[in-house]
Amino acid sequence: MAEAPALQKTLQRRHMQMIAIGGVIGAGLFVGSGVVVSSAGPAAVISFAITGMLVVLVMRMLGEMAVAQPVVGGFYEYSRLALGELAGFLTGWMYWYFWVIVVALEAVAGAKILGHWWPDVRPWEFTLGLTAIFTFVNLLSVRSYGEAEFWFASIKVAAIVLFLGAGAAFVLGFWPGETTGLLHLTGDGGFMPNGPIPVLTGAVAATGFYFGSEIVAVAAAESAEPEKAVAQAMQSVIWRVLIFYVGSIFLVVSIVPWSDVARMERPYVSVLEALRVPGAATIMSLIILTAVLSALNSGLFASSRMLMALAAKGDAPRIFARLDSRGVPVAALLAGTAFAYAAVVMSYVSPDTVFAFLVNSYGTVAIFVYVLIAVSELKMRRRLEQESPDRLKMRMWGFPYLTYFAIVVMLGIVAAMGFIDDQRLPLLFGVVSVVLMLGGFGIRKLIARARRTA
Repeated sequence: MAEAPALQKTLQRRHMQMIAIGGVIGAGLFVGSGVVVSSAGPAAVISFAITGMLVVLVMRMLGEMAVAQPVVGGFYEYSRLALGELAGFLTGWMYWYFWVIVVALEAVAGAKILGHWWPDVRPWEFTLGLTAIFTFVNLLSVRSYGEAEFWFASIKVAAIVLFLGAGAAFVLGFWPGETTGLLHLTGDGGFMPNGPIPVLTGAVAATGFYFGSEIVAVAAAESAEPEKAVAQAMQSVIWRVLIFYVGSIFLVVSIVPWSDVARMERPYVSVLEALRVPGAATIMSLIILTAVLSALNSGLFASSRMLMALAAKGDAPRIFARLDSRGVPVAALLAGTAFAYAAVVMSYVSPDTVFAFLVNSYGTVAIFVYVLIAVSELKMRRRLEQESPDRLKMRMWGFPYLTYFAIVVMLGIVAAMGFIDDQRLPLLFGVVSVVLMLGGFGIRKLIARARRTA
């Protein structure tokens, strides 16, 4: 009798490292960070440091669970085991929802960038083409996904390292031409010109820029060395978050006046222009395009594996749990792609209603997922200490105090969104999305009950 198809454990340590790093360095850093700087001033460095440390804590929690128990679906399964069916259902579907929206957003963003170079091509043709290309990459094998992400992440890392090196040389006076040093860090109204409130609200806004590194926990089930690969990948995220995000934002606010709204609309381009780098806008457009394509690639992978895990536990139709001979969940992958295509269509047909709802809700949903991850770690850790302490090869720091701290801070972020004008709508739409998913869980229970009584 032929063996049933199984997930292929072909992701190597180098893939896992770059999957984690690539998830951290998103297009939001290069484009959206200027919004935080324009509000908080140079103290935006603190905003990103606060959020970065929070993400580091969540990644450590995930690392502990993933090393102890690498499973398909990652933290979806941990939520089920620790908190029950409802928590698992919500975690899995919220995470799937987050990533299929990311696929649509990144396809649209990529089309806009390509449209600047090839204006005769219609935007929807670019979005269709980009989504189709990366659907094909993910259909080939998990190795093809990992290889593509390895090279995309390598480009992003190289770009950030060069940016940090050039920026540091400029502020230290080693760059050719005139230098402003650290003048702009305090010379345009002070380090914290608008007070502490924008710094805290900036931390809320910066939260969405960091999402993505948790994909490594989802990929653990397809790693050749899950324990070592996940542990190393999670460790690497810690210092790279601090250096890449906080370090680059520090250079941005040191080199470019925070109060220059026009330049803060594209902060990293403005830094390159200040350094008199030829073709700064084109260079940064290429880097942002790389970040967009990386997110598109990862979104298709993460959403397909999460839907497959949901189906395997009965939280989604069973067809999505099926694997082909290459170990790829084809139906789950195509389902996520279909939703992304629908969202892309809405970006053109209904940009101010349906698409606006999707855009405004997915970030809040991601915060809810992180809260559930932290609560799951609390219960999983205590259970593992009692039943299998030898499996705790990677431990959360300061347990349980830092876990409680992270939970309180994340709930504080959610609460703070209700008091920030431009965050109220995302909070409302995020809550509506969760309510709809609760309704979905109710329908799932009714169907299961009907089957038992039939």
